[in-house]
Amino acid sequence: MIGSGWRERRGLIVSTLGITQTLAWGSTYYLPAIFADPISADLHLSREWFFGIFSGALLLSGLLGPLAGRTIDRHGGRDVLAVTNLLFAAGLALLSAASGVAGLAVAWSVIGIGMGFGLYEAAFATVAGLYGRGARNAITGITLFGGFASTLAWPAGSFCIGAFGWRDACLAWAAVHLLIALPMNRFLLPKAPPPAPEKLPPGVEPAATISWTMIVLACVFGATWFVSAALAAHLPRLLEAFGASTAAAVFAGSLVGPAQVAARLAEFTFLRRASPMISARLATILHPIGAALLSLFGPIAAVPFVLLHGSGNGLLTIARGTLPLALYGAAGYGLRTGLLAAPARILQGAAPLLFGLVLDRSGPLAALLLSGSLMGLSFLALLALRPPARNLSL
Repeated sequence: MIGSGWRERRGLIVSTLGITQTLAWGSTYYLPAIFADPISADLHLSREWFFGIFSGALLLSGLLGPLAGRTIDRHGGRDVLAVTNLLFAAGLALLSAASGVAGLAVAWSVIGIGMGFGLYEAAFATVAGLYGRGARNAITGITLFGGFASTLAWPAGSFCIGAFGWRDACLAWAAVHLLIALPMNRFLLPKAPPPAPEKLPPGVEPAATISWTMIVLACVFGATWFVSAALAAHLPRLLEAFGASTAAAVFAGSLVGPAQVAARLAEFTFLRRASPMISARLATILHPIGAALLSLFGPIAAVPFVLLHGSGNGLLTIARGTLPLALYGAAGYGLRTGLLAAPARILQGAAPLLFGLVLDRSGPLAALLLSGSLMGLSFLALLALRPPARNLSL
């Protein structure tokens, strides 16, 4: 744990991580939505090739998750996050110089390594190391910033591509990491020691133990990340398939971001004293309710569906950080979250392709049944899950 001086500067730490996470997500995970078309056209590649390579980067980041978590547990998060800014900058510079499939693959491999070590799980592990079980509000604060990643990155990316071309736009993102994110992570975050080993309550396993509770959580996080990634790629098209006009589908889809932020504000205010398990259960049931409304009432339920889906997605991002912390504590937190995130990132990479196939070949009802069932089963799994320790009040 850190000294009281840094405890008093919690706002600075949360703001630093929130801003650098917004930049990290905007320049990596959200990059393809704006850059895929100009890059594919310039390199004479199909979008399938581009997104296939991007999916490979997500797979790589998932495989590296446990190693990243263990590294942060041992050395703290400040230096690890600073190194990822160097990786992101290098990967984006390589992307700007890509001339074919091989160049894209190398660039996205470097970015994928950075994603494995430098996205939300790393930031959550950092504040868990600093504040222990008291990190819940800090995790929520970080996600409040991160909720604006696409809102800021997409217009900025579009402007830079239009003004300078996609290659210089990639270099601009690389410069942002070197000139803004790197100094913030390196100089505004404390060099905290890893969490001191704590005496584990009865029934709580060591971090590396793959228990039944860990398996259930990994399945829940995998299912929910699958739905999140699938809807991120196909939401407007899904709404159009249910009869919404293109303009109505785009308008409804634009409400996902505000719904996420509103849900995170609710978590920060109204739900901050509630068990993280309650927030997680609430998060998983909102999408099935919205799916039922959309399937019954068609396009007139597009906005309620999007608001419910977006709210659940916003809460789930927080739950992925707070639930393992509440269940197991800060000791070994980085390794645990890395293990839990690995299958989720792998499924996340496959989600746009698989969901798109269901939507195209079986129709919108089948696609909605798939997403609603995955979220409904996640809700039932969390409802049946019991905490491994008696004193966690879950």
